[in-house]
Amino acid sequence: MRIAFLGTPDFAVTCLAELVAAGHEIACVYSQPPAPRGRGHELKPSPVHAFAEGLGLPVRTPVSMKTAEEIEAFQALGLDAAVVVAFGQILVKAVLDAPTHGCFNLHASLLPRWRGAAPIQRAIMAGDQVTGVQVMRMSEGLDEGPILMSEQVRIDKLETAGSLHDKLAAVGARLLPVALAAVERGGAIETPQAEEGVTYAKKIKSAEARIDWTRPAAEVDAHIRGLSPFPGAWFEAPSDKGPVRVKALLSRQEDQDGAPGVALDDSLLIACGEGAVRLLKAQREGKGVQDAETFTRGFPIPAGTTLA
Repeated sequence: MRIAFLGTPDFAVTCLAELVAAGHEIACVYSQPPAPRGRGHELKPSPVHAFAEGLGLPVRTPVSMKTAEEIEAFQALGLDAAVVVAFGQILVKAVLDAPTHGCFNLHASLLPRWRGAAPIQRAIMAGDQVTGVQVMRMSEGLDEGPILMSEQVRIDKLETAGSLHDKLAAVGARLLPVALAAVERGGAIETPQAEEGVTYAKKIKSAEARIDWTRPAAEVDAHIRGLSPFPGAWFEAPSDKGPVRVKALLSRQEDQDGAPGVALDDSLLIACGEGAVRLLKAQREGKGVQDAETFTRGFPIPAGTTLA
């Protein structure tokens, strides 16, 4: 089929690669405009943009898909279908109606749970044990369209947003070509989403990254893993030079009690409102990610230390 692909982050790259490998004609790739990245804050293309250019595919990076110019350009592509994977913009009806077979979205949750921008992080932060990937027909509402294909994925006890991202990207990349093949032959079965169980995965804000040690260990652990590797849940540890910000990037719950925020041993076991969490990976300002043993060798947090 002749399709347009709309996506921006790494999650979408694997999907685009599979569609190319499946033999689809990629008429155009759409991605968010280049943005400042790295220490030098130089303008760099998104992962999808860079990957598409490497394949010699035409790329457009509109600030908005709502302008008359962009709508007309999209309609002029003569598409059989369009595939959207974490593009980052709302598509208006004129765009959704342009392809012969419509527009299809790959979403990283089991809808209607976690509609919106951050389904992977929110699923872990909420303590969900299962999530998944679904291919749906797009409608004007936010992630409200009928489901064509679905696959569940287990969320392990040490799962982070980063590791779950990679799992879901692989599953989604496998589902998309199968779903499009069903659409092309007229055999796709579309199932409306349930009206009950709707939740929204709001965009992660930096203000919510700080760890609140007064919460139960289960919630703190989920908070840490759900925000790893980015933006990273953080706390402040005392030092001779003043408070040092530390990101906690992997943790597990343990059955210990103590005053919230107090280290219960020399190996990053920290008391919470109920129970405790052991930090397995951490990163202090200006340093790389380290396992607990390496971290405490260079920056000891002895038992009795109070973290903020």
